Amino acid sequence: MDILGALKNTVSISLFNKGQASKIFDSVRKTGIKIVMKNNKPECVLMSPEDYVKMIDQLNDAKLLMLANERMAKVNPEKMMTQKEFDEKYGIMESDLQGFDEVEFE
Repeated sequence: MDILGALKNTVSISLFNKGQASKIFDSVRKTGIKIVMKNNKPECVLMSPEDYVKMIDQLNDAKLLMLANERMAKVNPEKMMTQKEFDEKYGIMESDLQGFDEVEFE
C-alpha cells in the first residue's frame, strides 16, 4: 500500500466520538480495512468479519505449510514405504477397511 492509499484508509478516533461509527463501518464493508488513529498514532485496525476469517485462514495455512516444509526436510527416503508395503507389514487387508469413509486431504 502506498502513502496515499494508507491515508485514505485511516480514520480518526474523534469521528467515533462524533457519532459517525455507522458511516465508518459502512466504509469498512465497502472499501476494506481502516486504521483508527488516536493522537496521530495507529490505535487499532477495523475489518469485516469475513476479511478477518480469511486472514486467519491464510495465516494458519502458512503455518501448516512451514511445518510441512520443516518435516519434509527431515524425511529419510530410505525409511519410506508404499501403501502396499505398509499394509503387508501391519497385516491390513482390504476387508479391514470396509465401512470406513474415504479420508479427504486438502
